[in-house]
Amino acid sequence: MGIKGLTKLLAQHAPTAAVQRRVEDYRGRVIAVDASVSIYQFLAVVGRKGSELLTNEAGEITSHLQGMLNRTIRMLEAGIKPVFVFDGEPPEMKKKELAKRSLKRDDAIKDLNRAMEIGDENAIEKFSKRTVKVTGRHNDDCKRLLRLMGVPVVEAPGEAEAQCAALCENHQVYAVASEDMDTLTFGARRFLRHLTDLGYKKSPVTEFDVSKVLEELGLTMDQFIDLCILSGCDYCENIRGIGGQRALKLIRQHGCIEEVLQNLNQTRNSRFHVDLTRSRGPYGFLVNRKQFQS
Repeated sequence: MGIKGLTKLLAQHAPTAAVQRRVEDYRGRVIAVDASVSIYQFLAVVGRKGSELLTNEAGEITSHLQGMLNRTIRMLEAGIKPVFVFDGEPPEMKKKELAKRSLKRDDAIKDLNRAMEIGDENAIEKFSKRTVKVTGRHNDDCKRLLRLMGVPVVEAPGEAEAQCAALCENHQVYAVASEDMDTLTFGARRFLRHLTDLGYKKSPVTEFDVSKVLEELGLTMDQFIDLCILSGCDYCENIRGIGGQRALKLIRQHGCIEEVLQNLNQTRNSRFHVDLTRSRGPYGFLVNRKQFQS
């Protein structure tokens, strides 16, 4: 999911931090690709007709393999050198968010079954995509395909976005390609959106430069991380009534999460009262900051 409202926030407050480029601009470049995001897209779109997916003669789903094959070939033909990075074990603090997603999938399955009973094709199309789940089997299938193609595969110890950002920070790759905005929060120097779109020739690549993001927002990297946490991320619940715009104002005014929380508790507006123990608990703001920093 990434960071709530970050794309809109940056468009308003850091407009020159993102530039439109052509796929050809990355010819000869090594690009780290968030594999999990790609596989999810393939399962949701490739060969899908209603609730039916692309399968082989044995009835095994092959949408992810077809999508990965086509996308990788297109990148190679464009002269891009992809390195696909796969998620490892999710951090403990993300498991609450994953549980919520699981419940939403269960609800979608129920809605899908009702839609199939009455033959509502639009609803079937809508809810079937919400039932998508990337499994270990899907990941292993894609890793084997990529290795057979001679394309590098990296298995991250934790979040793929964090591993991608580390590869970029250490100059092992030129940029990171993903659709999740928290790639910036993990510190990727260059972050590319839409590079891996199936129809990428029809839409430009959006390249974010994290140094320009910080410069235009007037924040340090640690303050940017705090901004993203307050805006809402995968690791903790955000404070009701505080979105990206207000989070930016508060961080600029107070400098860090600790001071923001202390100030909110002192304000007369009780709707912003926060239990300060949340900042240091197992799913607290300060623990989340360390997750992004590491």
